[in-house]
Amino acid sequence: MRYGDGGGLNQAARVRREQIRRQAADLFAGGMTPVEVAKRLEVSQKSAYVWRKLWRAGGADALASKGAPGPDPKLSEAQLAKLKARVELGPAAAGYGDDQRWTLARIRTLIGLMFKVRVSLTTTWIAMQRIGFSAQLPTHRAIERDEETIAHWRRYQWPAVKQSRAG
Repeated sequence: MRYGDGGGLNQAARVRREQIRRQAADLFAGGMTPVEVAKRLEVSQKSAYVWRKLWRAGGADALASKGAPGPDPKLSEAQLAKLKARVELGPAAAGYGDDQRWTLARIRTLIGLMFKVRVSLTTTWIAMQRIGFSAQLPTHRAIERDEETIAHWRRYQWPAVKQSRAG
């Protein structure tokens, strides 16, 4: 995907963009003008001029990716690994005996207790995504639920009910 297609913000897209900039550096070294580089690499002329200016000032290394935009994550990879291990133990291990569900507010509290860091719910959500968790809506089922009786009803009684439509 080229810049005109919207690019991307993940690590793979940054690597792909850096490869395009490296190709531009090679083309500049070969004597091409920014207009020719822009046509060849299917990028804007403005980008090509900016890249040439950077290339002249610092060489091909000046066109390297600077990493993800924005501030660094609040939690390191080591902290995320500890958090994941703790979350996988379940809410009961963290003192939530009544309700066996993790919520963002509970995980935010857990992060505060474990790492002495105050984070927002958004930061908590991003941290959970980084360690591989996704939003789940629990299925509310009665404790008295009898799976065998339900399976029997679905197999033998539901087809008769389904076929007995009026009209």
